[in-house]
Amino acid sequence: MDIRNIAIIAHVDHGKTSLVNALLKQGGIFRDNQEVQDRVMDSNALERERGITILSKNCSAYYKDTKINIVDTPGHADFGGEVERVLKMVDGVLLVVDAFEGPMPQTRFVLEKALALDLKVIIVINKIDRPDARLDVVADEVLELMLDLNASDDQLNSPIVYCSAREGTATMDYHVAGTDMKPLFEAIISHIDPPKTDINAPFQMLVSSTEQNDYLGKLAVGKIETGKIRLNQTVYISNYFDDSKHYSGKVVNIFNFNGLKRDPIEEGDAGDIICIAGIPDITIGDTASESVDMAPIPFVKISEPSVEMTFMVNDSPFAGKEGKFVTSRHLKDRLYKEAVKDLSLQVADGETADQFKVRGRGEMHLSILIENMRRDGYEFQVSRPRVLFKTIDGVKCEPIDKVVLDVPEDSVGTIMQSMGKKKGQLLDMSPIGSRMRLQFLVPSRGLFGYKSQMLTDTRGEGVMSSVFEKYAPYEGEIEGRSFGSLISYETGEAVTYGLFNAQGRGRLLVRPGDKVYMGQVVGMNPKGDDIVVNVCKKKQLTNTRSSSSDEALKLTPIQTLSLEGAIEFIADDELVEVTPQSIRIRKAILDHQLRAKSRKPVVED
Repeated sequence: MDIRNIAIIAHVDHGKTSLVNALLKQGGIFRDNQEVQDRVMDSNALERERGITILSKNCSAYYKDTKINIVDTPGHADFGGEVERVLKMVDGVLLVVDAFEGPMPQTRFVLEKALALDLKVIIVINKIDRPDARLDVVADEVLELMLDLNASDDQLNSPIVYCSAREGTATMDYHVAGTDMKPLFEAIISHIDPPKTDINAPFQMLVSSTEQNDYLGKLAVGKIETGKIRLNQTVYISNYFDDSKHYSGKVVNIFNFNGLKRDPIEEGDAGDIICIAGIPDITIGDTASESVDMAPIPFVKISEPSVEMTFMVNDSPFAGKEGKFVTSRHLKDRLYKEAVKDLSLQVADGETADQFKVRGRGEMHLSILIENMRRDGYEFQVSRPRVLFKTIDGVKCEPIDKVVLDVPEDSVGTIMQSMGKKKGQLLDMSPIGSRMRLQFLVPSRGLFGYKSQMLTDTRGEGVMSSVFEKYAPYEGEIEGRSFGSLISYETGEAVTYGLFNAQGRGRLLVRPGDKVYMGQVVGMNPKGDDIVVNVCKKKQLTNTRSSSSDEALKLTPIQTLSLEGAIEFIADDELVEVTPQSIRIRKAILDHQLRAKSRKPVVED
């Protein structure tokens, strides 16, 4: 069968997964009367809740006599490693761009990776049914971006297809309304080359992704570069970056991607994307070869992480009450297994046996890991994120992000002021419809916790996206958070009387009846200092009645923090306690006297 291997790449929320839905529906995968949910590729519960793609996934559609293997990729910058590793599997990409927003930071990142691998590109301008669509302008902006990235003449002649993924229509001329996805299918068949393979050569396959199956063990997904593979065949495993890796294994199962399913097959041919089982130690980047003498296939070097957090065993007074996996052994096993699956993640032992340093591409990258672990029954604590500095030519350097903000015009002054405090450097300011688009270069550490402030500054109307740009010389100190914490005085149960007295000091984070412990953060103080409050204090009862004794005490609504909100909230001397049922903020040193002593400067003789 004729084959095309494509990846769908774009900035977050530009409609990749919806486009895959439309291609699958019209690609003969579902029955005519079959109920198909939106974003069918986002199978992970967390992906469906957040409306984002986190993991790359494989599927296939059919058009005429051609099988089209499709890889759906994440759009968020923190999961760029997922995009980098799957591009070696495909021969072309669909670059999806929103018809109003145009190219965004992640669009540039993924397109640069695709052009560097000399992949064919089809430009898909999606959401053309938006009333504020800027079709001609966006098409010009994409071509300007390709010129800026030194695209070849062939890549600059890429076809432009105008789509509405939600409606399932595509057209080559947006003046003529589309009726189905046939124009996009035709563009894929005519513009993307079939895989360049030699079916008579010895078998060789590069592993681009892996996953664990409860029944089959480790599954490895990749494109067969040359030759054929058969059931029960012995293959030799090697790695381009690790000369010491040499061992053999037997292929017990082979699966072909058929729509959203995996069908067992007897043998796989060159050019197809398949999944093999039976080799427990195989990892992403490994090469499976028929002969021990064959050189491993080069693998793309994944961009390095720029953010680090410390994961540690939970040692709070409530430790072990809600989690299933609570020991350092459980924590270590899970983190190191995660680092094998996710090449953008790096894990190292910490300063003590109970601590582990975890490095990732950004706050969201690490918060998704934390959320998945707590849902699996893990209980642990995490520190505030910190950026990874580098010394380049003897100069201390830090990661710099490119930030794009789409905000109402009357919020521009506030945003400029906030960005100035974050050491932001304005690159460009241009109108986009009735809004303004601002582009800045900002130190990554200046963006920690900034999203909630940005939403406040723009009254909830601002849209922000960022992507790592470069390492640059250290910019100096950046002003930290502007508020302090309200800290629980003792361990017990929060009561209305104690909370009523405490709420005069700031915004509360706990309700009456919540269990709290000494050193737990129970609120925020807008004045900037940490204050110890007793939220467990009960009203002193007497046998004397007064006219105000029976008045109901009114509490202001509390601020409920999500996991990301808690990570953004904490200061350097605070931790987030994560359990399957709760997210609490606490001081690293719980005892008030010890904490006060630790702040006093040490005077040396």
